[in-house]
Amino acid sequence: MTVAAEEPSAQKPLTDNDIIRLAQYHHCQTSLSLPPYLLSPTSHDPLLSYLKSRSSLPSPSKPVSEYAIALLSLISLSPTTPSLSSLLASLLISYTQIFSKIPSDSDSLKTIQLFGTLLRYLHVEEIKSVVDSIVSGVSRVITVDDAQLFDLLPVCFDLLRNPIEAKASEIDYVNSAIDRVISCEWEKGFLTKMVSLAKEFPFLDKGRKSELLEKVFSGVKSIDLQDLPSLVYQLLVLASKGFCKREVIGGVVCFFGTKAESRVASVLRQIEGTVLLHVNFAVKQDPSLGQEVVALVKSDLRAFNHFTVAVLFSVARVRKFGENSLGILRTALLTAYNDYRLSKDCKWLPDEVKEESLLHAKLVEKSLLRAVSECKYGREHVFPSVIQFGFMLLESVEEGRSNEFGGSSGVLGVEKLSIQILGTLFEVHDLTRNEIIEQCKFRILSLICAKSKPILRFLGYLVQRYSLIMLEYVHHLKELLDYFTFMEGNISCLLVSAVIPLIKFSRDLQDYTILVIRKAMFRREDTVRVSATKVIIELILAEKQAKKDSSFTLQDSSSQASSSQHTEVSCSVRGNLFTELNGLLQRCLYQQAKVKEIVYDGLVKLVLIDSSSGAHVLDFLMPHFLRFFRQDTDFQLGITSCIKVEGGKFVIEEPLDRLLFCISWILLILPHNSSDRPSDIGWPCFGFSLTQENEQAGRNVSHEVYSSTLVKVRNFLLGKKIGDIVGLSQDTVSASLEEDKRKSYCLIILGIVQVLLNYIITDLEKQPEGKKGKIEKDVVDLVDLYESLEKEVGKSKQGNIGKRVRFSSRNKSDDTDSGFASINEEREQVPFLATSSIYQLFLTAFKLHSSKSECNLPGLEDHSQSSSAKTDKSISTVFSFTLQVCVGHIRSSLCMKEENPLKPLVYGDMIVLGPPLLKLVYLLMPGPPLVTGQANKENKGRKDAEGRKQCLHLALLSLKELLSIYSSRSVLTGLLEDLIAVPACEDAILEECCEASNIEDPLVKNLEIFIEKVMKPMITDLIAQNSNDVEILCDIMLMLGNTLPDKFKQLHGSWAHQIFRSCETSNTIVAKSILKLAISFTTSPGDLCIAVEVAKELQNVIGLDKSDTSQVSESYTIINQSTSASITSCILQLVDSAIGDMDWGTKKLKNLYVASQKNIHLDHDDESTFGLALEEALYATAESTVRILSSFVLMNLKDSQAAQFLRLSVKFYKQLAQIVKQRIAPKGCKQTLPSLKFQKLVELTCKSLTVPLYPFLAEMQKEQQETVSSNSKGIINKIKQENKCIPDLIFQIEDCERYLIQLSKVTKLNLLRHAKRSTARDFKIIEDAEAPAGGEDGGNQEETETQNNDIGGNEDGLGEASEDDPEPASGKIADNEDGLGEESEDEPEPASGTNIADKAIAAEESDEEEEEGSGFSRPKKIAKKSLVVEDSDEDSVTF
Repeated sequence: MTVAAEEPSAQKPLTDNDIIRLAQYHHCQTSLSLPPYLLSPTSHDPLLSYLKSRSSLPSPSKPVSEYAIALLSLISLSPTTPSLSSLLASLLISYTQIFSKIPSDSDSLKTIQLFGTLLRYLHVEEIKSVVDSIVSGVSRVITVDDAQLFDLLPVCFDLLRNPIEAKASEIDYVNSAIDRVISCEWEKGFLTKMVSLAKEFPFLDKGRKSELLEKVFSGVKSIDLQDLPSLVYQLLVLASKGFCKREVIGGVVCFFGTKAESRVASVLRQIEGTVLLHVNFAVKQDPSLGQEVVALVKSDLRAFNHFTVAVLFSVARVRKFGENSLGILRTALLTAYNDYRLSKDCKWLPDEVKEESLLHAKLVEKSLLRAVSECKYGREHVFPSVIQFGFMLLESVEEGRSNEFGGSSGVLGVEKLSIQILGTLFEVHDLTRNEIIEQCKFRILSLICAKSKPILRFLGYLVQRYSLIMLEYVHHLKELLDYFTFMEGNISCLLVSAVIPLIKFSRDLQDYTILVIRKAMFRREDTVRVSATKVIIELILAEKQAKKDSSFTLQDSSSQASSSQHTEVSCSVRGNLFTELNGLLQRCLYQQAKVKEIVYDGLVKLVLIDSSSGAHVLDFLMPHFLRFFRQDTDFQLGITSCIKVEGGKFVIEEPLDRLLFCISWILLILPHNSSDRPSDIGWPCFGFSLTQENEQAGRNVSHEVYSSTLVKVRNFLLGKKIGDIVGLSQDTVSASLEEDKRKSYCLIILGIVQVLLNYIITDLEKQPEGKKGKIEKDVVDLVDLYESLEKEVGKSKQGNIGKRVRFSSRNKSDDTDSGFASINEEREQVPFLATSSIYQLFLTAFKLHSSKSECNLPGLEDHSQSSSAKTDKSISTVFSFTLQVCVGHIRSSLCMKEENPLKPLVYGDMIVLGPPLLKLVYLLMPGPPLVTGQANKENKGRKDAEGRKQCLHLALLSLKELLSIYSSRSVLTGLLEDLIAVPACEDAILEECCEASNIEDPLVKNLEIFIEKVMKPMITDLIAQNSNDVEILCDIMLMLGNTLPDKFKQLHGSWAHQIFRSCETSNTIVAKSILKLAISFTTSPGDLCIAVEVAKELQNVIGLDKSDTSQVSESYTIINQSTSASITSCILQLVDSAIGDMDWGTKKLKNLYVASQKNIHLDHDDESTFGLALEEALYATAESTVRILSSFVLMNLKDSQAAQFLRLSVKFYKQLAQIVKQRIAPKGCKQTLPSLKFQKLVELTCKSLTVPLYPFLAEMQKEQQETVSSNSKGIINKIKQENKCIPDLIFQIEDCERYLIQLSKVTKLNLLRHAKRSTARDFKIIEDAEAPAGGEDGGNQEETETQNNDIGGNEDGLGEASEDDPEPASGKIADNEDGLGEESEDEPEPASGTNIADKAIAAEESDEEEEEGSGFSRPKKIAKKSLVVEDSDEDSVTF
């Protein structure tokens, strides 16, 4: 464009209005030239003054914008003109100066946008001036609109960083401008503006990006709540551009998880819901953001809060991240639980570390529950994720750990937490209920038994808590019931058990359940019929219990029924299921013995719940009872019809003992409660209705028949042998079948005897004093009969059958799971004798013993011919029988569920057994040694001593089982008080324990008194007798002492340590028990110090140099040649446990290091304190472990213990390698110097353990070579197993030293100055000249392998392995006397001892070579050996 002066007005100054009109005129006439006045530099000041004057007007926004835009439009006509370019720069700077005086609106924004289009015409220095002017106004920015000028910064920075013209000074200027902006104080408006502008700064380095984000997240708490969603959206957009994705995600999660807690909760929940939708959308658009979300929690599980959980639930809705996100959540939870479980039992961890693990487990649970509870606030999109996660947790429940935390610490556990999560959704959201029920149904039918049990327990929880809601899903439950006959027995029973509480609200469901059970009773599978029988009994009991509790109201459910449910709920359950299912019950009496046992036990439960049913139950059983106890002839025990031949052996068809058990308990229950409840008015199934008088008469008749039969059975059994009871067999069978038949008879009679004993003893209190003596005599006779019958059973190969019947013991695996009904597992069998009966047996035994002491035995006056020896035998028999029954009784109580109605009847309060057990222990405690020389009493005395020893063992075992049951309950205090009140002898006077008198806690006080006054004297006495029962006492003391504070534990540990020092014994069990007691009670690090001392003393007894060993240790007299093996085993077990704890501690430290290096947390001080405490404790434990192992490496260990020592060494070096590796800082992180404790640990390991390991291996393999000559197959297999550890050990040592070399290089510390290193590991595998089946090739191979292994090269120049070994032996490790050399970093696994294993294989398979008839086997073995032994040149390269 040419510049002309055609208009007259062009020569004179222009006003601001002239500029505006001129701009409008030029806008219409684009061909006109600019007036000369604008091109003159003298016009700049007047033009700029117009801008300032307009900014002083009352409403300056429009005038300033109008004038600035007009002037800029004129400048844009010729922006390259120098004067206009200068004017543009001055105008922009002036505008920035007055910007704070004018309103920030659309007019100002339009002006700034026009400035931005013309910035490229400015010179570099002018742009810098503009930037300086803009940046100087940071402090004046309050709102987002106030920061409109900063929209110009990205353009300015791009112009300054122009890759064609930019210089280093301009780039440095841009960086300094950014630093000035970051260093200023940001108001909330400027913070929001910078977040939106940050994506325009891709040139920022990582450090400035991190500083900018830190500035943003430190000031985000000042942002208004309504502005948070848009700010987060901008941050997510920023992250999607590659702007520090991990830091952005971490900052958002950290803010909403912790810093936003002070905001209004209801509004904040809505804001969080919107943010979650933003996150979900951002992840869908950029999947890498989802990876960062998952990686954030995965890299540090401690970065966990409720918002983290919500974000992961939201991200899980994206198909690509579904499984991964929920898997990370599950891992975080299980890791927190595992950390808490391991830390609370780890002695060497500081208390603050244990407390932190507990708090973290609670935090994870709280975060999950909060995230789930907040789903109801507009977060329906995460419902599927929450449901999936809840069922993932249920499937993660391990059997036996469903209630491992017990709730005492406030930690729920996996199962309770998952039930709460799913229960919360089920209660609040209608949309989720159908999905939850469908998932339950699918998993119950598809998962294995162990995995489906938690699902069934959850279903039972829903039925119990939300009964009325569950009525809408009865059709789903009926579909599940259709699969009853196809499920495993336990699962089918648990299914019905979960559904039963709903039956009282739904007659349709009850009818359908009965229909399913009727079909199941006709199935051929025994397990299906057993399950169906359990369900029949449970249905009857549920109906009776519902009537008893009068629970047919809507108040039992926490939910409200819909209008369609009221009719269903109001229906009452039919009148009497016992009468209605009478036919099915009759069919059960003709099934296998297991089915009958279930019916008999169930009928006792029925009478317990509803005593008015007792007479009807007796009438129901009468026909079946009379099959075996006929009343019209002379009494005969119909035991011969109770067994049958099946599969070539006799099996019990009718459990007659269980039938009598059922009847005897009903007879005992009815007299007490017969008048408490009115009987049912009518029993329609019998076709008539009884009046009260007729019913009472019928009841009396049946009661009399059963009672008289029990008396006849007792009289029939007394004084008879098995042949008299059973009679002579007329069948001709084989001897084995006859023996099997006698065993079956004996088993039934053994049970009958126990039933009679229980019936007699329970009824004893009602008898007058005159008859009690006769009844006690019958009790003794029945016990004698029991003992004789048990001996009959014991003669067979299965001698433990009698004990199984007597103990009624079962494994406690699945039975301990808490269910929602009382359907028992198959192994749950009720013992015949009740707790009260066992207690009375103890009293009877004590009475007999007391009477014998006074030479006056009541009840036995008519038998004056009975000798004293017979009396002693009877007393011993009663004691032995009672103790064995007591042990089984106490153990079986753990298998019966608390809700079983039989538990209070049979077990009652077992605390009453404590005092008689302890009294019996005092009675049986061994006295002073007998005087020798009494030859005529030697045999009798030895037999009596064995009997007393066996009874003492059973008494202590019973006491241990009893205390273990109540050790974690509140009643332990009362039990201990009862035990303390028992005098040690009749004349003993109870003394108060002075030390315990000042203890305020009653439980701790009683524990201290019991340990001091009872446990310690017993242990001392039994140690003097070399009794193995010391082990039981030590177990009791450990079990009770675990609840004591540390100061009391330490005192008991010191006492046990002193006992271990001073006692002299050759009993290995005593030595091991006392050592275990001392170590367990001693607090850390004292426990490992004791182990170090004991290991050093063991070295003096079983050292490598036999000339320096002694028979007995001087410091610890208990350590001798007899006890050394058991003590060694105990110490090695302790080392194994310590290394396991080290593994957990190492992993925890690794997580802390990763979190610290990546700056995941803002609370660095807390993390650093926690990490330092854990690190110090870990190093101390590792150091003690090294000291223990360094003693064992100098011992002459047995084969199995040597192999165990090698395995432990492998584990230790593996852990040490991980510890060293963690001390090496990754790239980009600052390397810190190792602590002095770490350096000491490394030095101690190299000097005390690594160096002597090689002579230990050499000696061990030398002994193995001598053993191979015996060619024993068992020994050869053992050698092969042991030699597998050696290559792994060498590899782990080299791996550890490799990391030590790397750490030494980066820290400039010589950490390997005490290490023994060489390329060939300072030993060589040498072929024997007389190798088996090797011929002359053996010598050649020896030379080849020797040359290959004797690799020179010693970096320190201090020594080299000699090629001429003085003692060549196959597979032997030849030590390098010089002891120093350089190790190969790339050497993978030198296989020390491989030739020994190959030689053993050759010796073992030498007999097979002739059969194979081929010569290919030996060449293959030789080739294999050469591959293992020979070193390549690459392996010889040193660090």
